[in-house]
Amino acid sequence: MRQATVNRKTSETTIEITLNIEGSGKHKISTGIGLLDHMLTHIVVHGLFDLNINTKGDLDVDVHHTIEDTALVLGQAFDQALGERKGIVRMGTAFVPMDEALANVVIDLSGRPYTVIQAQWHNSTIGALPTSLIKHFFESLSVSMRANIHARVLYGIDDHHQVEALFKALGIALDTATQLDARRMNIVPSTKGSL
Repeated sequence: MRQATVNRKTSETTIEITLNIEGSGKHKISTGIGLLDHMLTHIVVHGLFDLNINTKGDLDVDVHHTIEDTALVLGQAFDQALGERKGIVRMGTAFVPMDEALANVVIDLSGRPYTVIQAQWHNSTIGALPTSLIKHFFESLSVSMRANIHARVLYGIDDHHQVEALFKALGIALDTATQLDARRMNIVPSTKGSL
């Protein structure tokens, strides 16, 4: 079973995450930021992962540390659960519409972190989530998951629809990339032989 448990405690956040890649969308997510919980739920439900997240952050200061650290620990959990990454499809992509908005995420579990985000937001916040931290969430996830992530909102009017489409697309692309390919069960999908 490709599972991981990661705990991290700093002066800014305390985070406990358990992840099962071979899941069914079961989740229990609590970060103290309602919209972040909602977006993480989309990753899990549409990616068919099982995920528990319990984050206690210094929300009296700002939401920044909670969002950044939750993404970092989630990425660590995926990295740990994937192990040597033998047999995985490795790359995945998804286009997701949400009413008038359309988003696309392309991911490569290459071992090389890099992030490109293209999105224009109409407001500075969505609920309690600053739109400037959406890019930072994807960057932090990419670094600790050791993945190349390209994410873009092609168009949209409502910021909530745009971000929801983006996180749904992330979940679907992750599901595809983490799938096991029976043709290469003991092979790392790289010409270098390692990721």
